[in-house]
Amino acid sequence: MKNEYSPHSAFASLTRPDGMSDAEWAARCELAACYRIFDYLGWTELIYNHITLRVAHASPAAFLINPFGLHYSEVTPLNLVKVDGQGNILGGSDYPINPAGFTVHAALHQGLPGAHCVMHTHTTAGVAVACSAAGLRSDNFYSAQLQERVAYHDFEGVTVHADEGPRLLRSIGDRQAVILRNHGLLSWGGSIPEAFTYLWTLNRACEIQLATSMMGPSLDIAPEITAKCARDALQFDPAYGAGRDVFEALARIALKA
Repeated sequence: MKNEYSPHSAFASLTRPDGMSDAEWAARCELAACYRIFDYLGWTELIYNHITLRVAHASPAAFLINPFGLHYSEVTPLNLVKVDGQGNILGGSDYPINPAGFTVHAALHQGLPGAHCVMHTHTTAGVAVACSAAGLRSDNFYSAQLQERVAYHDFEGVTVHADEGPRLLRSIGDRQAVILRNHGLLSWGGSIPEAFTYLWTLNRACEIQLATSMMGPSLDIAPEITAKCARDALQFDPAYGAGRDVFEALARIALKA
């Protein structure tokens, strides 16, 4: 029998606030599960970094972000903070948000119609590759699957200035795996699992590249092979779930930990 997962059942002990829509509660449960997955994978940076999610059918547009001051392991559906496109808190919250965090996320949510979820990390491997002049090399199984899927954006300092948004969008184009030079990794997608799949693949490619760099010169993969790998990388294809099976498996593990 298939091991079913539901973000609702994972947080069944919590009571949904009166008046909250089904769509918002579902978004809160799945996003809280995602924060727990990041914690399980060690993708945390003290109380920093963010995963944001658009609340479906909300009018005007509304987004969920982690409460600033809590570790990812402390995030729940109830303490996630709802904000508008300018980062103003909606409906009240016991916690503030990190302005530096939402500036980048707001630019993507507002400028890319398909960016319903945006993720950002400072993993050691991700930052190391972001600091490398060569960027991501086409020399391993995972980077090969990302051919023509990776964008780069030059470092402009701490991301608190909204005027960086248009430049960031120009850098990204339609590519869902993003290396922020000298900074870290970012991904976006139409759902949490899709954004997660891009980020996991990118981070894994960076991990292997970092390990390989300690062993001397690496073997580049021929462009025609990387093109084939990118075509065959079905985990990015919505027709094959766009990462939902992986996300749900990790959620089952992380929420038991």
